[in-house]
Amino acid sequence: MTINTNQLKSGLAILLDGQLYTVVEYEHVKPGKGVAFVRTKLRSVDSGGIIDRTFRDGDKLEDVFIEERKLQFMYRTDEDCHFMDLGSYDQLVIPASKVGNAVELMKEGTEVACTFHGTDPLNVILPIFVELKVSHTEPGFRGDTARGGTKAATVESGATLQVPLFVEQGDTLKIDTRTCKYVGRV
Repeated sequence: MTINTNQLKSGLAILLDGQLYTVVEYEHVKPGKGVAFVRTKLRSVDSGGIIDRTFRDGDKLEDVFIEERKLQFMYRTDEDCHFMDLGSYDQLVIPASKVGNAVELMKEGTEVACTFHGTDPLNVILPIFVELKVSHTEPGFRGDTARGGTKAATVESGATLQVPLFVEQGDTLKIDTRTCKYVGRV
């Protein structure tokens, strides 16, 4: 399906020069002289890189249908992550490279959103906060705040992050998935 440049909006997926992009920003510009144009920032779905592209008013672009589905993380092998589609109960195998850093914060049973172009998974979107149990951390000593009062802790999914000294092994932590930082204890 083709769309006109005045139909662009943030989050829209388009096909440009054989590659899939999503619109990050757009601005319609009407100069005092000359023809109106649209200035955009586009994010490549494959590489994640952002490009600037300017289109003349009235240019046609190819719109791409992106579907979002709910998945449940089942387990991980060396190269792949296994999910179950919560709508059809089909098992999906997505390469760990496509999942990215999200794999470090997923434990068995975590529900995620995944965007698809046809049958190809594009990216896995975690909930903003996840709750994970501390599987290993060194004990914190009273008065040991010379280094800012944090220590390393490994959570049940395998991720390592900095936590306050009072956090102990077995505590359940609330973690912000956007920054991979400790938010609080649950």
